[in-house]
Amino acid sequence: MTLPSLFVAHGSPMLALEDNGYTRFLENLGRELPTPEAIAVFSAHWDSPDQSVSVDESHGTMHDFYGFPEAMYELRYPAPGSASLTQQIGQLFDAGNLSYQPVLGRGLDHGAWVILQKMYPDANIPVVELSVDSRRSPAEQYAIGAMLKELRQQNVLVIGSGGLVHNLRMISQSGEPDTWAVEFDEWIAKQLESWKVHELFDYDKKAPYARQAVPSYGVEHFTPLFYAMGAADDDRKAKRLFQAYQYGNLSLNCWMFGS
Repeated sequence: MTLPSLFVAHGSPMLALEDNGYTRFLENLGRELPTPEAIAVFSAHWDSPDQSVSVDESHGTMHDFYGFPEAMYELRYPAPGSASLTQQIGQLFDAGNLSYQPVLGRGLDHGAWVILQKMYPDANIPVVELSVDSRRSPAEQYAIGAMLKELRQQNVLVIGSGGLVHNLRMISQSGEPDTWAVEFDEWIAKQLESWKVHELFDYDKKAPYARQAVPSYGVEHFTPLFYAMGAADDDRKAKRLFQAYQYGNLSLNCWMFGS
């Protein structure tokens, strides 16, 4: 079975406690997709110049945020790891001449567990978390994702978790989405649906309002898009499954790539 790869916006950590259109979408998505044997997730909240791969047998839950309700810090997502998937990812990186660092004891950050808690609430599917590197070029990020494309044929779900419009300095209490955020998302959507990778690689120069949507201090949230796309390089199809906004411009979107 060949699974798609996904880009999933993780929004605010509060999604873990919320019941809204997006959280219900994620819950339904987990039920509608074929159940994966394992999940490999590139998280915006693990930004490292060294490609890192988790090797935990069982994951702790990182509460890598502050100022939230106490209930947030009580949540746990004790998903198992997968030694076999970690080993296979290492072999694929070796084949691609990509050096990588096995990391023990880190746990799942909220970029990973908040969305997985909605999609797979039983925490019974093995998870391997991978870092991103926001300092690499989009082409390099895409190429790293492409190293893992064969995993999809082995019933492994590859996810990039981040946010296409993620500028916490510009969020507001507006009930309507900001025009600039919508225009940026729609430009990205047009390129994705035509798989115009070279346009996307130059998004920071060509997309409208790119500096607002992807500020210099928040590039890591956009980066997982390219890893997720690369994982479907052998089946270049893109479909937007969900689009909404919180706080005026915090984009909540999900894109499916490949089959």
